[in-house]
Amino acid sequence: MLAYARALLTGSEQGRTAYLAADLRDPGLILDAAELRGVLDFHRPIALFLVAVLHFLTGADQPRALVRRLLDGLPSGSYLVVSHATGDQAPPGVGAIVETYATTAAPLVLRGLADVCRFFDGTDVLDPGVVRLPLWKPDTPPTDPETV
Repeated sequence: MLAYARALLTGSEQGRTAYLAADLRDPGLILDAAELRGVLDFHRPIALFLVAVLHFLTGADQPRALVRRLLDGLPSGSYLVVSHATGDQAPPGVGAIVETYATTAAPLVLRGLADVCRFFDGTDVLDPGVVRLPLWKPDTPPTDPETV
């Protein structure tokens, strides 16, 4: 995958992209990486996307502290985007999925909405706030918000 990504990540100065193979549990390595410093302008706001990754960090990994360390390393005005599997209103069968992941090197940790909101402590959360994905800026409102 890394070789494929590197082949795809060549482009013009306006469209430069970097790929960094790193462990999210080492935010210092990420923030200091030459690959990032060569592409991102740390004098301007940066968007940090932690999509479909935080639910693979256990409490022992201290995920909120990791997010805070990454945010603290970014310029003022930067943005944080998070998606996270949650146990709130979980569909039937999700317990079996969690059990399956528990047998792997990356267990699935379902956090509740209140816990997910804590990743944003110390930030200004934009409207509509921390909500379930179908409720975030929907083109059309869901027919039954209890089922999304």
